[in-house]
Formats: sequence, C-alpha cells, structure tokens
Amino acid sequence: MSAAAIRPATIDDLAAIMAIERASFPTDAWSEAMMAEELRSPYGAYVVVEQAGRIVGYAGLRALPGASDGDIQTIALSAEARGRGQGRTLLRHVIDEAARRRVRELFLEVRADNPVAQRLYASEGFAEIGVRPNYYQPDGVDAIIMKLDVRAWDAARAAIPAEAGACT
Repeated sequence: MSAAAIRPATIDDLAAIMAIERASFPTDAWSEAMMAEELRSPYGAYVVVEQAGRIVGYAGLRALPGASDGDIQTIALSAEARGRGQGRTLLRHVIDEAARRRVRELFLEVRADNPVAQRLYASEGFAEIGVRPNYYQPDGVDAIIMKLDVRAWDAARAAIPAEAGACT
C-alpha cells in the first residue's frame, strides 16, 4: 500500500470531500454549500489525506485571528481508510495548526454513539466537558463536548522523539 500524504484542501477537492462526508454522516452530513464556505474561509484550515492519488479523508479547524480558542469542525475518513492511523494523523495535523495559530483551547463535539472517535480524542488529551442533548438531528443523538489544552499537548509532543510523533 502506498504512503498517505496530507495536503491543504482546496475547493477543487469539494466533490471528493462530500462523497466521504455523505458516506460517513448519512443522516446529518453538511451541505455542499456549507462545506464550500468552510473551504473558502480565511479562518479555517482544512486538509485532505491522499492515498494512491485519491482523497480518503479530510479534517478541518476553525480558529479566528487572535482568538485563544478554536474548534475542530470535522474529521472523516472513507470506510476503507479507517483503522490505519490516518484519523490520528489528521487530528494531530489540525492540533499542530491550532498551536501554530496560538490557540490555547481546542474544542470539538463528537457523537455519543461513536466510541471509536471518543477514544481517539481522549488518547490525544481531549477531556469531556459537557453534553449537548439531541444535538445530532434527525437522529436525536447527544454530542459530547471535549476540550484540549493545546499548550500542554504541544509540550507533551515536544518531549517525544521526532520519529515517534511526527505528522506526515
């Protein structure tokens, strides 16, 4: 299997991103217009992961200039790309970008019925801080709100040898 590569997302990636979005979130996918706006926003940082010339995942950060907090807007992988560490790589990439933007606290919402994603976020240092009841519609699934201390995460990563913790 060829190596995966992460690069900045562009509006030209919209169709591939939306295919993954709709497959990953069949009942509550973002609209194409919403995703296009995110990709064009100067406040966002969206990336895609490519494998063998094909986009197999994406992630997005929103952090306003000068703000001390930011949000991980989305992370998704195609079904065949899951379970290979690419979700963690995408997550670390957007946290690194948040650190570059001097974000101190990073937030996200994750479906209460997605324990795999919850474990991934917790393993990177995110802590549960609340619940938004019935957040994901039309399913009525709660959102677990999680927060990361970006400075502490960055300091912990700096203590890891480069080859063990590097983003690709």
